[in-house]
Amino acid sequence: MTRYVLTLEDGATFEPWREMARAALQRAVPPEALDWRIRGGETDLFGQITDDGDGLEALTALPVVKTVTLRASCIALLRDLLCHSDPGRFALAYRIAWRVQGNPHLLEVVTDADIARARIMVRQNREDCHKMASFLRFREEPAQQDEGQDGRRRRFLAWFEPQHHILERIAPFFSKRFTDMDWMILTPSGSIRWDGKELVCSPEPCERPELDDGFGELWDTYYASTFNPARVRTKAMRREMPGRYWKNLPETRLIPQLVAGAEARVRTMAEQELRPAPAFHERLRAREQLPAEPMPDMAETLEGQAAQVRTCTACPLHCPATQAVVGEGPTDARIMVVGEQPGDQEDLAGRPFVGPAGQLLHEALGEAGLDRGTLYLTNAVKHFRFRLQGRRRIHQSPDAGHVAACRPWLEQEIALIRPKLIVSLGATALRALDGPGMAMADVRGTSWTVGTGENAVRRLALAHPSWLLRLGDGAQGDSERRNFGEGLSRLREFLDQPGA
Repeated sequence: MTRYVLTLEDGATFEPWREMARAALQRAVPPEALDWRIRGGETDLFGQITDDGDGLEALTALPVVKTVTLRASCIALLRDLLCHSDPGRFALAYRIAWRVQGNPHLLEVVTDADIARARIMVRQNREDCHKMASFLRFREEPAQQDEGQDGRRRRFLAWFEPQHHILERIAPFFSKRFTDMDWMILTPSGSIRWDGKELVCSPEPCERPELDDGFGELWDTYYASTFNPARVRTKAMRREMPGRYWKNLPETRLIPQLVAGAEARVRTMAEQELRPAPAFHERLRAREQLPAEPMPDMAETLEGQAAQVRTCTACPLHCPATQAVVGEGPTDARIMVVGEQPGDQEDLAGRPFVGPAGQLLHEALGEAGLDRGTLYLTNAVKHFRFRLQGRRRIHQSPDAGHVAACRPWLEQEIALIRPKLIVSLGATALRALDGPGMAMADVRGTSWTVGTGENAVRRLALAHPSWLLRLGDGAQGDSERRNFGEGLSRLREFLDQPGA
């Protein structure tokens, strides 16, 4: 039997292997006829001395005898498998690809020796990715002068020594997590670079950089303060943080002394008296047992009302929220836009409509020929209601009690500004303005008049921009965004009317 030697680079993963494997499979070359070698080695991948063979050129000279197709599940397994550093991965991957041609359900046979070995290697790759995501530390590089720019950009470097060839696989994780940073991750087998726009993986080996950004002392203080002496389990620590990673983790030099003092710290903690809960916890717990606080006398100016809103405790939302978010815009605005409640970014910034939904509204206003600065923007509810999911604050719609508690603030804003047109965005704003009897599905995109004579105010109900974002880019999302834009264009028509 003629044997063919196929040579790959040491760090080669799926793509280089696939071209060679496809050529061999199309020519029905069995696994035992192939010697997979690493470039620069004198032995095959199993350590056996072999002849040079005829190589890829001789292999491709053979006639193609069949068409090769692999299921997506098989390609996914092989792609993960070939990230491993085991030199036998190429031969194993080809053997699996060869065998699934005759047995499409081979991957389901977990007791098969090849499949079992492949699954172990895939699991080891994933563990290596997890360790890299957990134990990689960025340090700031001294500022470099960018070409063609007057300012300086900050770039961060990190050093890691993965066990397997996982850079291409783990790169998207870091680009999504650290989108707003310029950074490089250096390893002995390659690097990843992100400049805010482009993600580049290079196979060129790197040397460990020597960096001192002055952050070490601050990080040590933070790590020591978060170390829980009551949960010290050294075996579990060694299992989750193997010793090979310690040399690249600055906090590991603190662990021995923190572990040594853990017992004494636990005793100290146990001897301390219980401290009362933070004040806002007590207020939240007692809220249902106390009578509602009377609303203060309404201020006669928007500035005065804003000061009152920031100290409002009429509903429990003031407890976890960062701050109340008051309205924004000219005091003589002819159009008032009322949304639901502040979002995460509005809660932090203290301004309405500055998050993703606000950006969509701003773009739509621009397309309709409207200047946001001419409108008064506010919300029916002044505090952010959310639930925690890990470290993220997930939006929750306010209930009727929250809307009722904030309704006096909204009514006072309307009385002070006296707008000629009020636009409600979403169902919550509609209920706050017109009561629970008005259904959003019945009035979205329509307008009507409330009051008579000088007190007459036009009303327009539109979808909330956050709902449009949740619809995505499908047919329904495109249609609803067009309807939203047409609704905002009616504001332009209203402003152009004489006497509006």
